[in-house]
Amino acid sequence: MKLHRAAGLLIVCAVYGAAVQAAWAVTDRPSDLDVLADPSGGVRASATLRLPAPPSVVHQILTDYAKWPELFGVPLRLAHVERQGDRVVTDLYLSHPLLFGERRLLCENRELPGGGLTTTFVAGDFKRYSRTWRLAQDGNEGLTRAEFELLVDVDTWAPDWLMAVELRRQLEKHFRILRERIDERVRPH
Repeated sequence: MKLHRAAGLLIVCAVYGAAVQAAWAVTDRPSDLDVLADPSGGVRASATLRLPAPPSVVHQILTDYAKWPELFGVPLRLAHVERQGDRVVTDLYLSHPLLFGERRLLCENRELPGGGLTTTFVAGDFKRYSRTWRLAQDGNEGLTRAEFELLVDVDTWAPDWLMAVELRRQLEKHFRILRERIDERVRPH
């Protein structure tokens, strides 16, 4: 039985390794994306992106909560959005092959002074979750420098190193979709 389980894990690793190599070939990766297993558990990611629009456009896309499911490459269901003063509470459910069933992620979102958004875990099926986008003018007319940080720790059967490999793939897809949404907004019609 243990041999079958180990063989199954090796097959999963090989499939995800091949998928990651394919993702590198077809995605527009940011200038720097680091994704590592966190020593305290979970996975930590950071990236710096240069986006082809002013920070106000990027901010509009990142804070359009009703359209969040379109920004990610995994099935994501937005169950509820509630504005409460200077914060927005989002109730999300996501599905992924490395997770069993749907996982709930209830978060508080706050806009950052000077541009950006911070999202913090409130409740759900995660152990920890925090995401921050810091947006600033890039120095070149009409461009944004976006600094991204993410810490995610979800209760799953998959080891953190495998979650890190998959998170890298998902973030590359997320950043590509974000660039497409930006292009749709700034492209002359």
